[in-house]
Amino acid sequence: MNENQRVLQVLSGNTSAFAYFVETYQDMAITIAYRICGNMQDAEDVVQESYLKAYRNLHSFRSESKFSTWLYRIVYNTAVTHTKTQMWMRSREAEIEDASLLADNTLEIEMGEIERKEMVAEVMQKMPAGDALLLTLYYLEENSVKEIAKITGLNEPNVKVKLFRARKLFKEMVVSGYACRLQVHKKDHHDGEIQ
Repeated sequence: MNENQRVLQVLSGNTSAFAYFVETYQDMAITIAYRICGNMQDAEDVVQESYLKAYRNLHSFRSESKFSTWLYRIVYNTAVTHTKTQMWMRSREAEIEDASLLADNTLEIEMGEIERKEMVAEVMQKMPAGDALLLTLYYLEENSVKEIAKITGLNEPNVKVKLFRARKLFKEMVVSGYACRLQVHKKDHHDGEIQ
């Protein structure tokens, strides 16, 4: 059964058929929301809200596009709105609290030997959310530039430029991080030598 048939089932009253969409797309939906929101609790809230919006607006889904593209666009918009709301609320708090939170988050960054996948995740975490999201959509989710444009609301040339810049930044951050680890390793090695 293809996705358009599943959509028709849900629209015909078989609400349990919507579970397929939740199970199939939840991981990537969480990834998109997390890249924008920056924490798992908000990401989970955004995804839950997004599925509710998708269910309520399923009648507006046009089968010319992939369901995943339509859903990810809802997740993206919901996450951006949620993040803007959170930022507005945080701006109302004292600047000292914000600085303290930033310092706490900075101290939590782990150092040491990490495997390739962990290093990619670490670099993606440090990248601007928009860059990390584009790389995730393009390389991990294997969306086309056209699909990414639909999800993010950017035009295709803008997606290409932003992807180019995000790849360049990613490479620079990986090289820079590797060089820093080598320096720390050399320093630790020399500190342990008998003089």
